[in-house]
Amino acid sequence: MLPSGRHKTLALAIGTPAFAAVLASALAMQFGIRINTSYSLPLGLYATTNEPNAELIEFCPVEPFASESASRSYRTPGFACPDGAVPLLKPIVARPGDLVIVGPEGISINGHLLRNTYPVPYDASGRPLKPWPTGIYGVKPGTVWVASTYNAGSYDSRYMGPIQTNQIRRRLRPLWLLRG
Repeated sequence: MLPSGRHKTLALAIGTPAFAAVLASALAMQFGIRINTSYSLPLGLYATTNEPNAELIEFCPVEPFASESASRSYRTPGFACPDGAVPLLKPIVARPGDLVIVGPEGISINGHLLRNTYPVPYDASGRPLKPWPTGIYGVKPGTVWVASTYNAGSYDSRYMGPIQTNQIRRRLRPLWLLRG
Protein backbone atom coordinates (compact mmCIF):
# COMPACT_ATOMS: atom_id res chain seq x y z
CA MET A 1 0.00 0.00 0.00
CA LEU A 2 1.34 3.43 -0.91
CA PRO A 3 1.54 6.11 1.77
CA SER A 4 -1.01 8.90 1.66
CA GLY A 5 -1.60 12.23 3.41
CA ARG A 6 0.66 12.82 6.40
CA HIS A 7 2.44 9.51 5.87
CA LYS A 8 3.35 10.49 2.33
CA THR A 9 4.67 13.87 3.53
CA LEU A 10 6.70 12.15 6.27
CA ALA A 11 8.06 9.57 3.82
CA LEU A 12 9.13 12.34 1.44
CA ALA A 13 10.61 14.41 4.28
CA ILE A 14 12.76 11.49 5.42
CA GLY A 15 13.33 9.72 2.11
CA THR A 16 14.34 12.69 -0.02
CA PRO A 17 17.32 13.81 2.14
CA ALA A 18 18.41 10.18 2.62
CA PHE A 19 18.28 9.53 -1.13
CA ALA A 20 20.13 12.80 -1.80
CA ALA A 21 22.88 11.84 0.68
CA VAL A 22 23.33 8.40 -0.90
CA LEU A 23 23.37 9.92 -4.39
CA ALA A 24 25.87 12.61 -3.34
CA SER A 25 28.16 9.99 -1.79
CA ALA A 26 28.00 7.81 -4.89
CA LEU A 27 28.75 10.76 -7.18
CA ALA A 28 31.58 11.94 -4.93
CA MET A 29 33.19 8.49 -5.00
CA GLN A 30 32.79 8.34 -8.79
CA PHE A 31 34.80 11.57 -9.08
CA GLY A 32 37.50 10.56 -6.60
CA ILE A 33 36.13 12.45 -3.59
CA ARG A 34 36.01 10.85 -0.14
CA ILE A 35 33.81 12.22 2.61
CA ASN A 36 35.45 11.81 5.99
CA THR A 37 33.16 11.69 8.99
CA SER A 38 35.58 9.80 11.25
CA TYR A 39 37.49 11.36 14.12
CA SER A 40 40.96 10.40 12.86
CA LEU A 41 41.18 13.34 10.46
CA PRO A 42 39.40 16.68 10.24
CA LEU A 43 35.85 16.35 8.93
CA GLY A 44 35.58 17.23 5.28
CA LEU A 45 36.23 16.23 1.70
CA TYR A 46 39.39 14.50 0.52
CA ALA A 47 40.40 13.99 -3.11
CA THR A 48 42.20 10.92 -4.40
CA THR A 49 45.64 11.55 -5.86
CA ASN A 50 48.29 9.61 -7.75
CA GLU A 51 51.04 11.32 -5.76
CA PRO A 52 53.11 8.42 -4.34
CA ASN A 53 54.31 10.51 -1.38
CA ALA A 54 50.82 11.64 -0.32
CA GLU A 55 50.63 11.71 3.48
CA LEU A 56 47.05 10.42 3.71
CA ILE A 57 45.87 6.96 2.71
CA GLU A 58 42.73 4.87 2.58
CA PHE A 59 43.29 1.21 3.47
CA CYS A 60 41.51 -1.97 4.51
CA PRO A 61 42.92 -3.47 7.71
CA VAL A 62 43.83 -7.16 7.82
CA GLU A 63 42.78 -9.71 10.43
CA PRO A 64 42.43 -9.63 13.38
CA PHE A 65 42.20 -5.83 13.15
CA ALA A 66 39.59 -5.89 10.38
CA SER A 67 37.12 -7.89 12.47
CA GLU A 68 37.82 -5.93 15.63
CA SER A 69 37.39 -2.53 13.97
CA ALA A 70 34.23 -3.58 12.11
CA SER A 71 32.55 -5.39 15.02
CA ARG A 72 33.25 -2.49 17.38
CA SER A 73 31.86 0.03 14.85
CA TYR A 74 35.18 1.85 14.45
CA ARG A 75 34.35 1.40 10.75
CA THR A 76 30.86 1.56 9.30
CA PRO A 77 29.36 -1.11 7.03
CA GLY A 78 30.26 -0.73 3.39
CA PHE A 79 31.38 -2.55 0.28
CA ALA A 80 34.97 -1.39 -0.25
CA CYS A 81 36.79 -3.83 2.05
CA PRO A 82 36.53 -7.62 1.94
CA ASP A 83 35.12 -7.73 5.49
CA GLY A 84 32.05 -5.66 4.54
CA ALA A 85 33.16 -2.39 6.15
CA VAL A 86 34.55 0.90 4.87
CA PRO A 87 38.31 1.55 4.71
CA LEU A 88 40.23 3.53 7.29
CA LEU A 89 41.62 6.98 6.39
CA LYS A 90 44.90 7.70 8.18
CA PRO A 91 48.03 9.80 7.85
CA ILE A 92 51.29 8.00 7.17
CA VAL A 93 53.73 8.83 9.97
CA ALA A 94 56.65 6.53 9.10
CA ARG A 95 58.04 5.09 5.86
CA PRO A 96 60.80 2.60 5.07
CA GLY A 97 64.06 3.72 6.62
CA ASP A 98 62.41 5.51 9.55
CA LEU A 99 62.92 4.39 13.15
CA VAL A 100 59.74 3.91 15.20
CA ILE A 101 59.71 3.68 18.97
CA VAL A 102 56.46 2.48 20.53
CA GLY A 103 56.00 3.14 24.23
CA PRO A 104 53.36 4.04 26.81
CA GLU A 105 53.87 7.74 26.05
CA GLY A 106 53.12 7.21 22.34
CA ILE A 107 54.82 6.69 19.01
CA SER A 108 58.14 8.38 18.26
CA ILE A 109 59.45 8.67 14.71
CA ASN A 110 63.18 9.24 14.32
CA GLY A 111 63.35 10.58 17.89
CA HIS A 112 60.29 12.86 17.65
CA LEU A 113 57.30 11.93 19.86
CA LEU A 114 54.01 12.35 17.99
CA ARG A 115 51.28 14.05 20.01
CA ASN A 116 48.09 12.13 20.80
CA THR A 117 49.62 8.74 19.91
CA TYR A 118 49.75 7.18 23.38
CA PRO A 119 47.76 3.93 23.49
CA VAL A 120 44.60 4.06 25.56
CA PRO A 121 43.64 0.95 27.57
CA TYR A 122 39.93 1.12 26.66
CA ASP A 123 37.88 2.41 23.75
CA ALA A 124 35.03 4.92 24.17
CA SER A 125 32.65 2.05 25.04
CA GLY A 126 34.92 0.69 27.78
CA ARG A 127 36.19 -2.32 25.78
CA PRO A 128 39.86 -3.20 26.31
CA LEU A 129 42.38 -2.34 23.60
CA LYS A 130 45.64 -4.22 23.16
CA PRO A 131 48.48 -1.87 22.18
CA TRP A 132 51.22 -2.86 19.77
CA PRO A 133 54.20 -4.25 21.74
CA THR A 134 56.55 -1.65 23.19
CA GLY A 135 59.82 -1.59 21.30
CA ILE A 136 62.04 -0.13 18.62
CA TYR A 137 61.12 -0.90 15.02
CA GLY A 138 62.84 -0.13 11.75
CA VAL A 139 60.22 0.48 9.06
CA LYS A 140 60.71 -2.30 6.54
CA PRO A 141 60.27 -1.97 2.78
CA GLY A 142 56.66 -2.57 1.77
CA THR A 143 55.27 -1.21 5.04
CA VAL A 144 54.22 2.11 6.58
CA TRP A 145 53.05 3.19 10.01
CA VAL A 146 49.85 5.22 10.32
CA ALA A 147 48.69 7.29 13.28
CA SER A 148 46.36 10.16 13.95
CA THR A 149 47.88 13.03 15.88
CA TYR A 150 44.47 14.69 15.46
CA ASN A 151 42.62 12.30 17.81
CA ALA A 152 44.07 10.38 20.76
CA GLY A 153 41.30 7.76 20.37
CA SER A 154 42.25 6.77 16.82
CA TYR A 155 42.50 3.07 15.92
CA ASP A 156 45.81 2.95 14.07
CA SER A 157 49.38 1.61 14.24
CA ARG A 158 49.47 2.05 18.02
CA TYR A 159 47.24 -1.09 17.99
CA MET A 160 47.83 -2.59 14.51
CA GLY A 161 51.55 -1.96 14.12
CA PRO A 162 52.87 -1.45 10.59
CA ILE A 163 50.56 -1.96 7.64
CA GLN A 164 51.54 -3.48 4.31
CA THR A 165 51.57 -1.04 1.41
CA ASN A 166 49.47 -3.53 -0.59
CA GLN A 167 46.62 -2.76 1.84
CA ILE A 168 46.52 0.83 0.55
CA ARG A 169 43.53 1.37 -1.72
CA ARG A 170 44.02 5.07 -2.44
CA ARG A 171 46.17 8.05 -1.57
CA LEU A 172 44.38 11.23 -0.57
CA ARG A 173 44.82 14.97 -0.16
CA PRO A 174 42.56 17.42 1.71
CA LEU A 175 40.12 19.18 -0.60
CA TRP A 176 37.76 21.02 1.79
CA LEU A 177 37.87 20.68 5.57
CA LEU A 178 35.29 21.72 8.12
CA ARG A 179 37.16 23.57 10.83
CA GLY A 180 35.53 23.84 14.17
